[in-house]
Amino acid sequence: MVAGLLFARAGVPTVVLEKHSDFLRDFRGDTVHPSTLELFHELGLVHGLLSRPHDKVSALTAEVDGRAVNVADFSRLPVSCPYIAMMPQWDFLDFVAQSARIWPCFSLRMNAVVEDMSFDGAGRVDGVVMAGGERIGADLVIAADGRSSLVRTRALLPLETIGAPMDIFWFRLPKEPTDDNNSGMVVRDGQIIVCIDRGDYWQAAYVLPKGAADTERAGGLDRFRARVAVTAPVLADLMTTITSWDQVKLLDVALDRLTSWHRPGLLAIGDAAHAMSPIGGVGINLAVQDAVAAANRLAGPMAQGRPVDAMLAGVEKRRMLPTRIIQRGQKLAQDNIIGSVLRGASVRGG
Repeated sequence: MVAGLLFARAGVPTVVLEKHSDFLRDFRGDTVHPSTLELFHELGLVHGLLSRPHDKVSALTAEVDGRAVNVADFSRLPVSCPYIAMMPQWDFLDFVAQSARIWPCFSLRMNAVVEDMSFDGAGRVDGVVMAGGERIGADLVIAADGRSSLVRTRALLPLETIGAPMDIFWFRLPKEPTDDNNSGMVVRDGQIIVCIDRGDYWQAAYVLPKGAADTERAGGLDRFRARVAVTAPVLADLMTTITSWDQVKLLDVALDRLTSWHRPGLLAIGDAAHAMSPIGGVGINLAVQDAVAAANRLAGPMAQGRPVDAMLAGVEKRRMLPTRIIQRGQKLAQDNIIGSVLRGASVRGG
């Protein structure tokens, strides 16, 4: 969506295809980092963005075996908004779509299911094929369709799997709204729970070893409720609202990246190019940075009617290194902290 906004601002006719009828997805992240807020400041859009429901979080802490551990402090960053904006991603995406619609060359189609790419006689991607057979031609297709992207399912670009030692049970619990955002993480006795404060409910993540979901379910709902209550006492009285496993969704955590993000007529960005672990809530922010890099390099030439296939490698080169660095950090955290906790090892805060 951000790529659509930026290309349309540059005068490039742009069509964004959204598979669903709305942006309401629980698995989409809430953490809009200072770097992303700075981009919207530079675009003159930050005040509009921050008029949407959000909470400001200037520091992150975790509770580890009953002790508070400082994770990050954003308050001294030399940026216009030195904090994380905790904003449901559906509000973020809706604002971006609203901002893009003012540009005449922008179009957003909802309920637009893409079933395949289309190719010219030389094998160059030249558009997409919709459910029902409609073809939409394009000078460039930007795949921003997540880790289940067509570029992955159709094996159009090579994929390297890094792996993750955990999966997540994702569920919501009702709560009373508070003035402060109380999102945080609790680590206790080999259990990890992350709580995202969404005002009148908690979006909670129960971290479990990779592939252990069936075993956890086999242990019964009572045991699951008890484990959550003991690990995160703030949730204890609320767990009675979980009455069925249907209320508990499994997130198969992935950490991977394409080793090449492009081919003629096609560029992958965001989770389509690199599936991120939930650690740090960086996914949306990396995707935005990918969109900025793509627009900075490609939008001007495309607005002039110039071909950009030869420029796609430059976008990948600009974004591959930071992606590798952040994924390396996530893997270290997965293996040395989360993996250790899930194996029953103790974690000592610094």
